[in-house]
Amino acid sequence: MLRLLAVPMLLIAVPAAAQDVADPPAGSLSVSGGVDLVSDYRFRGISRSGDDVAVQPTVAVSHDSGFYLGAWGSNVDGGAATGDVEAQLYGGYEAEIASGTRLDLGLTYYWYPGGDKAFGPSDYGEAAARLSYMLGPVEATGTLAYAWDQAALGSDDSLYLGLGLSSGIPNTPVTLTAGVGYSDGSLAPGDGDYLDWSIGARASFDRFTLGLKYVDTDIGKTGVKAVDSLYDPTIVASVGFAF
Repeated sequence: MLRLLAVPMLLIAVPAAAQDVADPPAGSLSVSGGVDLVSDYRFRGISRSGDDVAVQPTVAVSHDSGFYLGAWGSNVDGGAATGDVEAQLYGGYEAEIASGTRLDLGLTYYWYPGGDKAFGPSDYGEAAARLSYMLGPVEATGTLAYAWDQAALGSDDSLYLGLGLSSGIPNTPVTLTAGVGYSDGSLAPGDGDYLDWSIGARASFDRFTLGLKYVDTDIGKTGVKAVDSLYDPTIVASVGFAF
Protein backbone atom coordinates (compact mmCIF):
# COMPACT_ATOMS: atom_id res chain seq x y z
CA MET A 1 0.00 0.00 0.00
CA LEU A 2 2.89 2.38 0.69
CA ARG A 3 4.06 1.91 -2.89
CA LEU A 4 0.58 2.73 -4.18
CA LEU A 5 0.60 5.98 -2.21
CA ALA A 6 4.07 7.00 -3.41
CA VAL A 7 3.01 7.88 -6.96
CA PRO A 8 0.20 10.31 -6.06
CA MET A 9 2.58 11.98 -3.58
CA LEU A 10 5.21 12.35 -6.31
CA LEU A 11 2.73 14.13 -8.60
CA ILE A 12 0.73 15.80 -5.84
CA ALA A 13 0.20 18.82 -8.05
CA VAL A 14 -1.96 16.84 -10.49
CA PRO A 15 -5.37 17.31 -8.78
CA ALA A 16 -4.77 21.01 -8.25
CA ALA A 17 -3.35 21.82 -11.66
CA ALA A 18 -5.03 19.32 -13.96
CA GLN A 19 -8.23 21.16 -14.77
CA ASP A 20 -9.51 21.02 -18.34
CA VAL A 21 -9.54 24.43 -20.00
CA ALA A 22 -12.66 24.71 -22.16
CA ASP A 23 -12.37 26.58 -25.46
CA PRO A 24 -9.03 28.32 -24.76
CA PRO A 25 -8.35 31.47 -26.77
CA ALA A 26 -5.84 31.40 -29.60
CA GLY A 27 -2.26 31.23 -28.40
CA SER A 28 -3.18 29.90 -24.96
CA LEU A 29 -2.24 26.83 -22.96
CA SER A 30 -4.53 23.97 -21.94
CA VAL A 31 -3.95 21.77 -18.91
CA SER A 32 -5.36 18.27 -18.47
CA GLY A 33 -4.75 15.31 -16.24
CA GLY A 34 -6.15 12.28 -14.54
CA VAL A 35 -5.39 9.10 -12.67
CA ASP A 36 -5.71 5.41 -13.64
CA LEU A 37 -5.89 2.31 -11.50
CA VAL A 38 -4.62 -0.78 -13.37
CA SER A 39 -4.44 -4.41 -12.30
CA ASP A 40 -0.88 -4.67 -13.68
CA TYR A 41 1.52 -2.09 -15.15
CA ARG A 42 2.61 -3.66 -18.44
CA PHE A 43 5.22 -1.77 -20.46
CA ARG A 44 5.63 -3.19 -23.96
CA GLY A 45 4.23 -6.48 -22.73
CA ILE A 46 6.40 -6.79 -19.58
CA SER A 47 5.12 -6.21 -16.05
CA ARG A 48 6.91 -3.38 -14.25
CA SER A 49 4.73 -3.59 -11.14
CA GLY A 50 5.54 -7.22 -10.35
CA ASP A 51 2.08 -8.41 -11.48
CA ASP A 52 0.62 -6.06 -8.87
CA VAL A 53 -1.93 -3.23 -8.96
CA ALA A 54 -0.58 0.18 -10.00
CA VAL A 55 -1.78 3.76 -9.53
CA GLN A 56 -0.87 6.03 -12.45
CA PRO A 57 -1.46 9.79 -12.25
CA THR A 58 -0.70 12.11 -15.16
CA VAL A 59 -0.69 15.82 -15.99
CA ALA A 60 -0.01 17.54 -19.32
CA VAL A 61 0.25 21.09 -20.62
CA SER A 62 -0.23 21.75 -24.33
CA HIS A 63 -0.13 24.84 -26.53
CA ASP A 64 -2.33 25.29 -29.56
CA SER A 65 0.83 25.56 -31.68
CA GLY A 66 1.34 21.82 -31.08
CA PHE A 67 4.02 21.86 -28.36
CA TYR A 68 3.37 19.94 -25.15
CA LEU A 69 4.95 18.94 -21.83
CA GLY A 70 3.81 16.33 -19.33
CA ALA A 71 4.53 13.98 -16.48
CA TRP A 72 3.22 10.47 -15.87
CA GLY A 73 3.91 8.21 -12.90
CA SER A 74 3.39 4.68 -11.62
CA ASN A 75 4.44 2.48 -8.74
CA VAL A 76 6.89 -0.21 -9.88
CA ASP A 77 8.64 -3.25 -8.44
CA GLY A 78 12.15 -3.07 -9.82
CA GLY A 79 14.30 -3.58 -6.74
CA ALA A 80 16.87 -1.24 -5.23
CA ALA A 81 18.10 0.03 -8.59
CA THR A 82 14.79 1.68 -9.52
CA GLY A 83 12.95 1.89 -6.21
CA ASP A 84 9.17 1.88 -6.04
CA VAL A 85 8.28 4.76 -8.37
CA GLU A 86 8.70 5.45 -12.08
CA ALA A 87 8.10 8.92 -13.49
CA GLN A 88 8.06 9.66 -17.20
CA LEU A 89 8.83 13.33 -17.94
CA TYR A 90 8.11 14.10 -21.57
CA GLY A 91 7.75 16.82 -24.14
CA GLY A 92 7.32 17.18 -27.86
CA TYR A 93 5.46 18.58 -30.83
CA GLU A 94 2.38 17.22 -32.61
CA ALA A 95 0.83 18.52 -35.81
CA GLU A 96 -1.44 17.52 -38.68
CA ILE A 97 0.83 17.14 -41.70
CA ALA A 98 -1.90 16.07 -44.15
CA SER A 99 -5.62 15.42 -44.06
CA GLY A 100 -6.23 12.69 -41.49
CA THR A 101 -2.50 12.32 -40.79
CA ARG A 102 -0.72 13.50 -37.64
CA LEU A 103 2.96 13.43 -36.69
CA ASP A 104 4.17 13.46 -33.09
CA LEU A 105 7.86 13.92 -32.25
CA GLY A 106 8.80 13.62 -28.60
CA LEU A 107 11.42 12.93 -25.95
CA THR A 108 10.82 11.01 -22.70
CA TYR A 109 13.02 10.86 -19.59
CA TYR A 110 12.42 7.76 -17.47
CA TRP A 111 13.17 8.83 -13.90
CA TYR A 112 13.31 6.54 -10.85
CA PRO A 113 13.43 8.93 -7.87
CA GLY A 114 13.38 6.12 -5.29
CA GLY A 115 16.34 4.24 -6.76
CA ASP A 116 19.88 4.01 -5.47
CA LYS A 117 20.54 7.52 -6.73
CA ALA A 118 17.95 10.03 -7.97
CA PHE A 119 18.66 11.11 -11.55
CA GLY A 120 21.17 8.28 -11.36
CA PRO A 121 22.30 5.19 -13.27
CA SER A 122 18.81 3.67 -13.63
CA ASP A 123 17.39 6.70 -15.46
CA TYR A 124 17.42 6.94 -19.24
CA GLY A 125 16.09 9.00 -22.14
CA GLU A 126 14.24 7.90 -25.26
CA ALA A 127 13.25 9.73 -28.44
CA ALA A 128 10.11 8.73 -30.33
CA ALA A 129 8.21 9.49 -33.52
CA ARG A 130 4.54 8.56 -33.99
CA LEU A 131 2.58 8.77 -37.21
CA SER A 132 -1.21 8.43 -37.04
CA TYR A 133 -3.59 8.03 -39.97
CA MET A 134 -7.37 7.68 -40.14
CA LEU A 135 -8.50 4.77 -42.30
CA GLY A 136 -12.22 5.46 -42.30
CA PRO A 137 -13.38 4.69 -38.74
CA VAL A 138 -10.01 3.10 -37.83
CA GLU A 139 -7.02 5.05 -36.57
CA ALA A 140 -3.64 3.43 -37.26
CA THR A 141 -0.56 4.61 -35.35
CA GLY A 142 3.02 3.62 -36.06
CA THR A 143 5.69 4.21 -33.41
CA LEU A 144 9.47 4.34 -33.69
CA ALA A 145 11.29 4.80 -30.36
CA TYR A 146 15.05 4.88 -29.87
CA ALA A 147 17.09 5.00 -26.65
CA TRP A 148 20.72 5.82 -27.38
CA ASP A 149 23.82 4.46 -25.62
CA GLN A 150 23.69 5.50 -21.94
CA ALA A 151 24.75 4.16 -18.57
CA ALA A 152 21.34 2.76 -17.59
CA LEU A 153 21.28 0.63 -20.74
CA GLY A 154 24.69 -0.91 -20.19
CA SER A 155 26.32 1.35 -22.78
CA ASP A 156 24.07 -0.12 -25.47
CA ASP A 157 21.10 1.25 -27.38
CA SER A 158 17.50 0.07 -27.74
CA LEU A 159 14.95 0.18 -30.55
CA TYR A 160 11.16 -0.22 -30.38
CA LEU A 161 8.77 -0.48 -33.34
CA GLY A 162 5.03 -0.54 -32.78
CA LEU A 163 1.77 -0.55 -34.71
CA GLY A 164 -1.56 0.17 -33.04
CA LEU A 165 -5.16 0.19 -34.29
CA SER A 166 -8.23 1.68 -32.64
CA SER A 167 -11.83 2.12 -33.69
CA GLY A 168 -14.92 3.33 -31.90
CA ILE A 169 -18.11 1.28 -32.15
CA PRO A 170 -20.81 3.63 -33.54
CA ASN A 171 -23.49 4.77 -31.09
CA THR A 172 -21.66 3.24 -28.13
CA PRO A 173 -19.00 4.51 -25.66
CA VAL A 174 -16.75 1.56 -26.60
CA THR A 175 -13.46 1.73 -28.49
CA LEU A 176 -11.67 -1.42 -29.66
CA THR A 177 -7.86 -1.50 -29.69
CA ALA A 178 -5.12 -3.81 -30.92
CA GLY A 179 -1.35 -3.49 -31.09
CA VAL A 180 1.90 -5.27 -31.81
CA GLY A 181 5.44 -4.21 -30.97
CA TYR A 182 9.03 -5.29 -31.53
CA SER A 183 11.82 -4.51 -29.05
CA ASP A 184 15.53 -4.96 -29.79
CA GLY A 185 18.54 -4.03 -27.68
CA SER A 186 19.33 -3.48 -24.03
CA LEU A 187 15.71 -2.96 -22.92
CA ALA A 188 14.74 -6.38 -24.23
CA PRO A 189 15.32 -9.32 -21.84
CA GLY A 190 16.51 -12.76 -22.81
CA ASP A 191 18.03 -12.95 -26.29
CA GLY A 192 17.86 -9.20 -26.77
CA ASP A 193 14.72 -8.99 -28.92
CA TYR A 194 11.06 -9.97 -28.58
CA LEU A 195 7.52 -9.31 -29.77
CA ASP A 196 4.59 -8.12 -27.69
CA TRP A 197 0.93 -7.82 -28.66
CA SER A 198 -2.38 -6.82 -27.15
CA ILE A 199 -6.08 -6.61 -27.90
CA GLY A 200 -8.69 -4.89 -25.81
CA ALA A 201 -11.58 -2.50 -25.39
CA ARG A 202 -12.32 0.59 -23.36
CA ALA A 203 -15.54 2.43 -22.58
CA SER A 204 -15.74 6.13 -21.72
CA PHE A 205 -18.46 7.69 -19.58
CA ASP A 206 -17.94 11.43 -19.25
CA ARG A 207 -14.77 11.65 -17.14
CA PHE A 208 -14.56 7.93 -16.34
CA THR A 209 -12.98 5.21 -18.49
CA LEU A 210 -13.15 1.43 -18.00
CA GLY A 211 -10.88 -0.96 -19.88
CA LEU A 212 -9.90 -4.58 -20.41
CA LYS A 213 -6.85 -5.67 -22.41
CA TYR A 214 -5.18 -9.00 -23.16
CA VAL A 215 -1.37 -8.70 -23.22
CA ASP A 216 1.23 -11.29 -24.26
CA THR A 217 4.84 -11.66 -25.51
CA ASP A 218 6.97 -14.31 -27.21
CA ILE A 219 9.69 -14.18 -24.52
CA GLY A 220 10.88 -17.70 -23.72
CA LYS A 221 10.44 -19.36 -20.34
CA THR A 222 13.33 -19.27 -17.88
CA GLY A 223 11.91 -21.87 -15.49
CA VAL A 224 11.86 -19.30 -12.68
CA LYS A 225 8.21 -18.63 -11.86
CA ALA A 226 8.81 -15.17 -10.38
CA VAL A 227 10.55 -14.11 -13.60
CA ASP A 228 8.29 -15.87 -16.12
CA SER A 229 5.17 -14.33 -14.58
CA LEU A 230 6.39 -10.90 -15.69
CA TYR A 231 6.12 -12.01 -19.33
CA ASP A 232 3.16 -14.42 -19.12
CA PRO A 233 -0.11 -13.57 -20.91
CA THR A 234 -2.52 -11.65 -18.74
CA ILE A 235 -5.72 -9.61 -18.70
CA VAL A 236 -5.18 -6.03 -17.56
CA ALA A 237 -8.22 -4.27 -16.12
CA SER A 238 -8.26 -0.52 -15.68
CA VAL A 239 -10.41 2.31 -14.41
CA GLY A 240 -9.54 5.93 -15.06
CA PHE A 241 -10.76 9.37 -14.07
CA ALA A 242 -9.92 12.58 -15.95
CA PHE A 243 -9.75 15.85 -14.06
